[in-house]
Amino acid sequence: MALPREAYTDQKWFETEMNSIFGQSWQFAGFIEDLQEEGDYLTLQCGYQNIMVIKNAKMKLKAFHNLCRHRGTQLLKTTGKRQKVITCPYHDWMYSLTGELIHVPEGEKEFPNLEKNKVCLHKASVGTWRGMIWVNPDPGAAPLNDWFKKCEPYLGPHDPTRLIEYPDTKSEVIINANWKIVVENYIDVYHLSHLHSETLKMYKHEAAEFGFVDDHFVFKEPLANKYKKHLPDLSPYKLIEEMISNEFGAYVPFLFPNTGLSETESTWSIFNVIPLAPDKTKVIIRSKLEPMTNQEYLDQQNRSNSNWELYMGASTQQKEVNDNNPLNSGDFMKEDIFVCEQQQKGMNNPLFGNYKHAAHLENGVLGFQKIIKKWV
Repeated sequence: MALPREAYTDQKWFETEMNSIFGQSWQFAGFIEDLQEEGDYLTLQCGYQNIMVIKNAKMKLKAFHNLCRHRGTQLLKTTGKRQKVITCPYHDWMYSLTGELIHVPEGEKEFPNLEKNKVCLHKASVGTWRGMIWVNPDPGAAPLNDWFKKCEPYLGPHDPTRLIEYPDTKSEVIINANWKIVVENYIDVYHLSHLHSETLKMYKHEAAEFGFVDDHFVFKEPLANKYKKHLPDLSPYKLIEEMISNEFGAYVPFLFPNTGLSETESTWSIFNVIPLAPDKTKVIIRSKLEPMTNQEYLDQQNRSNSNWELYMGASTQQKEVNDNNPLNSGDFMKEDIFVCEQQQKGMNNPLFGNYKHAAHLENGVLGFQKIIKKWV
């Protein structure tokens, strides 16, 4: 390992990462359609810094550190619509949607020397890329497009701005493991044909192409032959229009430090990995699909379910009655969560150690650890 065990268990190491990595890098904040009207806003945590993104009167996105200049009180909570001004809940100091202080109650009496027009919220950087909103706590951060420029040729042909996020495609889960274990599992190519031998057998794992571009991990693998041959009958959702036949497959990059994309033949998803504690991580998943009617959705689901066993064969996993074992769930996310939590438990065993890494298929894990070491 390039990192010590303490990197996955120690509070001080966790705090260093919050400041050195998450406090100084671009973070996914939401989709552009999340903020549609003047005054719409969202907030997010970047390490120990809470950031707000708000759409101003000129319909431009602005990002500020979410704390009042008076006493540091947090100004806005979670998300909201059509905010006219930004008002501190503590002492009613008011700011415009462009961050300027515009009103102080009893200002002349209590603050006789205060020049409101010289007081502004602390700025952060904000940008949009592929239909997503990104934030960096540093107002002088390098341009967002430069952050992703080199990895763009390795992404799928999907146009996320054209796809639709349906209400039941967003989910979140708490994983009792360090955030780096979750990321390492995501970029571990070795486990795909073992842990997910049944749940992801629609892809040809042995033909995967992967590696690092700057600090981002890029990954692509083609469809398994049987799945590709009967794709219209087996795909669980309507096929993505931008993908032509020789591009069908899974593009699954991981954008440093904590955002995974899953761009497949029928879905486009984002996996936002949010550290909560040295041994606790939240993962928020948001997915987009082709525009379709309810009937088209049901027809494709029924077609896929009825043809799966015919073309792909029955599962070889033997499920017991009332078996709650995640490894028998038929859900690759549950499989991943289970092994991540088991690895975290292993970290507490005094005998913990890695005997060997697979020379090729696990080298992404070691590469990621070296990148973490560089940042901290």
